[in-house]
Amino acid sequence: MLVAIQLLAAEPKRPECIAPASAGGAFDLTCKLAQSALMSEKLLSAPMRVTYMPGGVGAVAYNAVVAQHPADGGTLVTWSSGSLLNLAQGKFGRFDESAVRWLAAIGITYGAIAVRSDSPYKNLEDLVKALKKDPSKIAIGSSGTIGGQDWMQTALVARAAGINPRDLRYVALEGGGEIATALLGGHIQVGSTDISDSMPHILNGEMRLLAVFSEKRLNEPEMKDIPTAKEQGYDIVWPVVRGFYLGPKVSDEDYAWWKTAFDTLLASDDFATLRDRSELFPFAMTGDALEVYVKKQVVGYKVLAKEFGLISDPGK
Repeated sequence: MLVAIQLLAAEPKRPECIAPASAGGAFDLTCKLAQSALMSEKLLSAPMRVTYMPGGVGAVAYNAVVAQHPADGGTLVTWSSGSLLNLAQGKFGRFDESAVRWLAAIGITYGAIAVRSDSPYKNLEDLVKALKKDPSKIAIGSSGTIGGQDWMQTALVARAAGINPRDLRYVALEGGGEIATALLGGHIQVGSTDISDSMPHILNGEMRLLAVFSEKRLNEPEMKDIPTAKEQGYDIVWPVVRGFYLGPKVSDEDYAWWKTAFDTLLASDDFATLRDRSELFPFAMTGDALEVYVKKQVVGYKVLAKEFGLISDPGK
């Protein structure tokens, strides 16, 4: 009861969640998961609004919050591991990973390679053989440009198969929603995406996954038949953490309200049910622990980016 009173006393007046991409993708789903869960747990007395700010796979939203709304205590923005990869390469402009207040990580998913259900590619090796024959004939949809998370997934496969990743034909799109639309519309032949984006289309028979980049097969009933890249001979694992950040000048009081809310949420069985429905797996972290995690991940991504010639010095 004391926690509820403290939360009520500092509740944001106009809570908003910014999804830094078009509607329908994983950022959108992450916002809507928090929207539903915060209401379900009665942590908010009015629904949180979800708005969309596509551009630069998170860069536009990051810059807008930091430069224009740094003290807005009611505005959350979603982030993913791909956001951290882009930060590691300086793709968010003059702002780095220290420019915002990292709030919460609420779940984890895994990268995946998707095709339409009628695709001639039945497994990862079929796709690799076709890419070796003529990479220019296969359009691969990815969220963002060269160096982004989706690009990195297929670049790792290409490198393992002896293919120059820069020979691959990429179509830059804005988020998982656009990748699915382009794939189902026949504008691309392959989608480099993640499993949470893909599952709704897999369950309705429109798409299938050639591989998921997890350590082992996922044990959810609807996922257990999806092969990993590892079992197909490609030792590649790509976890995708999803969460939220706040502007850099948000007050300690507002930050504490949100942290307490998410700590409460992440310990809830009801939230676990909602998270599972969103095709996310458990990964809970808030506050200082999350900031340490984020900065460590960025350092690791800088090393990976240097390996692919995306940055010259991982120390910069």
